[in-house]
Amino acid sequence: MSHEFSASRYDAMSHRRCGRSGLLLPLISLGAHQTFGGYRDAGVARDCLFRAFDMGITHFDFANNYGRPPGNAETVCGSIIKEMPRDELIISSKAGYTMWPGPYGDGGSKKYIIASCDQSLKRMGLEYFDIFYHHRPDSETPLEETLGALDLLVCQGKALYIGISNYSGSQFAQATQVCERHGLAPITVVQPRYNLRSRGIEWDLLPQTERAGSGVMAFGALAGGLLSDKYLRGDIPPQSRAAQLLGKEWVEKALNETLRPALVSLNEMALARGQSLAQMALAWVLRLPAVTSALIGASSVRQIEENVAALGKLDFTEDELRRIDELMPRNP
Repeated sequence: MSHEFSASRYDAMSHRRCGRSGLLLPLISLGAHQTFGGYRDAGVARDCLFRAFDMGITHFDFANNYGRPPGNAETVCGSIIKEMPRDELIISSKAGYTMWPGPYGDGGSKKYIIASCDQSLKRMGLEYFDIFYHHRPDSETPLEETLGALDLLVCQGKALYIGISNYSGSQFAQATQVCERHGLAPITVVQPRYNLRSRGIEWDLLPQTERAGSGVMAFGALAGGLLSDKYLRGDIPPQSRAAQLLGKEWVEKALNETLRPALVSLNEMALARGQSLAQMALAWVLRLPAVTSALIGASSVRQIEENVAALGKLDFTEDELRRIDELMPRNP
């Protein structure tokens, strides 16, 4: 390894246990999704991964379809991870969305999941994933087959823990029952969308994960950047994801006449707390002990530093929580 990492990298980052497992995860995790290997090149990815690790972020999250073309995020970041201490890292990937033509290129079949994991390991140059997820429910494939495939990956040493992503509370409950009934590897972690605008897991999924003893990796904490102050003034920063991928129309449609005033009020609350809106949004996600980690995406080192700084103030007063509920109602 040519890069010398900070000797104090574990001093400031807090960890939470992933459900009832032995796995500890940092409160902030970093994902690739549309950034690394997508609209950010290998140089930016290297800077971000190295800086994140220096700040105590040890968990990096991927999927077989991340990047442009799909799979490129794993290829780009795999070469970077070779320069990092593998045994200090938690590397996850997923399979579930379309990756190649024909009937075996997506879904939840054993053929697709095993082939996808093998391909992802090859792209990243790894011997195993710490966590391997089924990325989305597949109503056409029995849960016994999908979860059996994930169990097989554990038996083969290709994954240490298994997870599922984008499953509802009832789907998760069914999955845990299948694992228990057939003696399969337990579902260690679930990855749902959770943020100030998407709060359904509070009454749907979290009661199930707490009962089962599974961890929760919350993605979309900033709702694609909407829960930050970058778009509040009406302009679109040229280096933002909206400018690079989504376009002005997406921002204008998302920031409707109801949401924009609410975000302005939330921004004022955040400033009064000594935080940015993005920092408060992350702190709010992590206010629940049942949430193991908040998964962020970042296109610059500065964004990672700002997001990690959110950990400096995770507590909320009852008045603040009540005001947030008024501005962002708990609608399903």
